[in-house]
Amino acid sequence: VQPVESGGGLVQPGGSLRLSCAASGSIASIYSIAWYRQAPGKAREWVAVTTTDGYISYIEAVKGRFTISRDNAKNTVYLDMINLKPEDTAVYSCYGGPDMSWGQGTQVTVSS
Repeated sequence: VQPVESGGGLVQPGGSLRLSCAASGSIASIYSIAWYRQAPGKAREWVAVTTTDGYISYIEAVKGRFTISRDNAKNTVYLDMINLKPEDTAVYSCYGGPDMSWGQGTQVTVSS
């Protein structure tokens, strides 16, 4: 299954975005799907994860600001982001290995 991420863009600090991870096939049986991000010059880091049994977790830096959700009927995982900060600037990608590979990612830039 191949994902395609979308929804990124340029937003001012305090703004909001909704990222989508649309899969080429069914995600219903993919236990764990996560969002990652990679800022310029930094290593990729895990941001949030959702599992088929309802488990959800976030990196500390985004707790209370980001919400991950999955819609199995649409084969899509979302990342709703509010109160964005400059340090959230990165390429965001989703991954559900080994059943769902990496996509191209979507750029999020938070700047005034």
